[in-house]
Amino acid sequence: MALQKKPVTGMKDIMPDEMKIRDYVQGVIKETYRSFGFTPIETPCMENIGNLSNKQGGENEKLIFKVLKRGEKLNVAEATEESQVVDFGMRYDLTVPLVRYYSAHANDLPSPFKALQMGNVWRADRPQRGRYRQFMQCDIDIIGEPGNLAEIELILATTTTLGKLGFKDFEIRINERRILKAMAAYCGFDEKDYDSIFIILDKMDKIGSEGVERELKEAGYSEESAEKYLGLFKDMENMTEVSEAIDYLGTKLEGYLEKEVATSMKEIALSVNAAKGDFFKLVFDPTLVRGMSYYTGTIFEIAMPEFGGSCGGGGRYDKMVGNFTGKDVPACGFSIGFERIILLLSESGFKVPGEAEKTAYLVEKGYPDLSEIMKKAQKERAEGKQILVARMNKNKKFQKEQLSNEGYTAFEEFYK
Repeated sequence: MALQKKPVTGMKDIMPDEMKIRDYVQGVIKETYRSFGFTPIETPCMENIGNLSNKQGGENEKLIFKVLKRGEKLNVAEATEESQVVDFGMRYDLTVPLVRYYSAHANDLPSPFKALQMGNVWRADRPQRGRYRQFMQCDIDIIGEPGNLAEIELILATTTTLGKLGFKDFEIRINERRILKAMAAYCGFDEKDYDSIFIILDKMDKIGSEGVERELKEAGYSEESAEKYLGLFKDMENMTEVSEAIDYLGTKLEGYLEKEVATSMKEIALSVNAAKGDFFKLVFDPTLVRGMSYYTGTIFEIAMPEFGGSCGGGGRYDKMVGNFTGKDVPACGFSIGFERIILLLSESGFKVPGEAEKTAYLVEKGYPDLSEIMKKAQKERAEGKQILVARMNKNKKFQKEQLSNEGYTAFEEFYK
């Protein structure tokens, strides 16, 4: 059988031009997040399958790349259930590994702990534009901060980073899981049905309010509850300002929505709007759900007009640490859609600023003294220049054209 040159479906080789952009963007991200006090960490690419399959990862748990046991432990012939042949899985996000990491090392970490983690994750998803089966995630999380200072810092750190990369006119869409639950309770839905209802609501941007109402009724929910539910969203169609929408909901959902939730949301909006630049808007979105069932409070998402969809998101997950330790610890995180950001920059013709001067030394075959050339190259590298030393090809003109395409602007030729 012939070996395959193409990468596995849903994964890709990264060419030099894109790699330059990726390296630059990672540098901006790390530098900016460090300025907000976040500390870089790293976790393994694989986790115990039980950690990944604990019914908190939503639809992503269906997309796990599972790892078979090895050697004598693997006995497929006698296996009657998956756990007998699978023990590990490739991580589908960075949150589960972070929480395990924190649970194992909490005594050695500051409180609150502000973590920065960048790394590849894997999902057996259907590949499409900006979506791969292996992709880089970039997360910042604050563990141990119960108040909304965490949300404010996460939003400002993320938007500051995007601003430094040249993005503007985007939105941070924000909602609260407790608001979603209060709206559902007000409309007469049973608590056991909330997750199913939210899955339908999450389709609002694709099927519209009529489609959501139809699916709710088809799922067996009462016509009265469905119509009352959609009526709330219709009333808020033009309420994009957080304070306006929260004031409306605070009155409408009195007895269902805790006052502290409304107060916290308004404080987040006030603080972010006071500190932010004019390159993005903070927008209340009552239809924002976020698929992960581990979210317990504030949720947010990055919406970019250039992409036409989400380019990152996150939220509060106060119950997740307790699954490992038996004791809940407040936690909140925000993830940038790194691959989608790279896609948008590449498509816009983005050029990495401030690159070092690139010079190519072309040395004719048989040149008598390479030591002098190498000494000169090292001296110029020490001065911050990028020096390529290469043998001169027979077709020197074509060689120079190729090097010019790689950003080399100067050439020195050495003949025997």
